[in-house]
Amino acid sequence: MALSSPDAASEKNWQNTANATVIAAEIAPTAFWLKAAASALILRLQNDHNKRTTTIARRPHNAPPVRNTGPRINEHIRAPEIRLIGAEGENVGVVTPERAVDMAIEAGLDLVEISPNATPPVCKIMDFGKFKYEQQKRESEARKKQKIIEVKEVKFRPNTDTNDYDVKMRNVMRFLEAGDKVKITLRFRGREMAHQNLGRELLERVAEDVEGAGKVENMPKMEGRQMVMMIGPAK
Repeated sequence: MALSSPDAASEKNWQNTANATVIAAEIAPTAFWLKAAASALILRLQNDHNKRTTTIARRPHNAPPVRNTGPRINEHIRAPEIRLIGAEGENVGVVTPERAVDMAIEAGLDLVEISPNATPPVCKIMDFGKFKYEQQKRESEARKKQKIIEVKEVKFRPNTDTNDYDVKMRNVMRFLEAGDKVKITLRFRGREMAHQNLGRELLERVAEDVEGAGKVENMPKMEGRQMVMMIGPAK
């Protein structure tokens, strides 16, 4: 059997070491980039997690909870028993909310609490979406019809002449027809305070002339040095 010489063995070991060095040199860049990619992936996952956890809306510690001002419906009705009105308006009787919700589901409708303060609370099977729409529509129409009533003031004097009286009365009628109230003020000066009866007669004349368009809400009375009467629209 042939034996390797020391020089041959040394050369072989050197060759093996050189080959290992070359392989390590080739692998090192790949390992470096794999490690960098793994670190970037971990960092990205952490950022995504932080985004998800920090975008959750939280109620401030001392802020009151949000309250739903609408009627309770379906599973939100907590009373142990309710008086149920059917979808056609029939009186079903006293049942549990669970039973009433099942009946509403079978009809493809909702269970709505319409009288929460009754004993037991009164609920009805209905289309809640349609109910809310009609309710909002009624409220919108009511707001359109609402008018802020203003109080207009028209001033007279005890000795107001006929022409001036006619001009002032046209203003009074215009205000009343617009739906406003009119405060009739008659001021006395100096010695005119001794003739309050003249002022009262003038205001009584005004009350007669607005008949049909307005009505006296407050009869003539003295406030300091002036006599005041309030007239509201007749309609």
